[in-house]
Amino acid sequence: MEQAFLSAWADAREQAAALGVRTRPVAPADALKTAQRVLDGRRLSDGFSQLQRLGRLDLSLEALAVDKRFTGLFTDAQANEALARLLEAGYRF
Repeated sequence: MEQAFLSAWADAREQAAALGVRTRPVAPADALKTAQRVLDGRRLSDGFSQLQRLGRLDLSLEALAVDKRFTGLFTDAQANEALARLLEAGYRF
């Protein structure tokens, strides 16, 4: 499950970059910990606002964190934070 998440997040970041969304580099070895840390905080993931403006929140870390394929990688608090951010931004599931 972790490898599938890392692959999906790398793919989403690549697609976002193709749209001109700038994100910070993430070391592959630390990617899951980085994702969890972002969701532990109150700060939006890199590029979230840009993705929102483009109507592509499906490419956000938050969208991946609530994806049923990956929920086991995140605590309930992290998943709830991701869901709250998405709902506040008007994301449609």
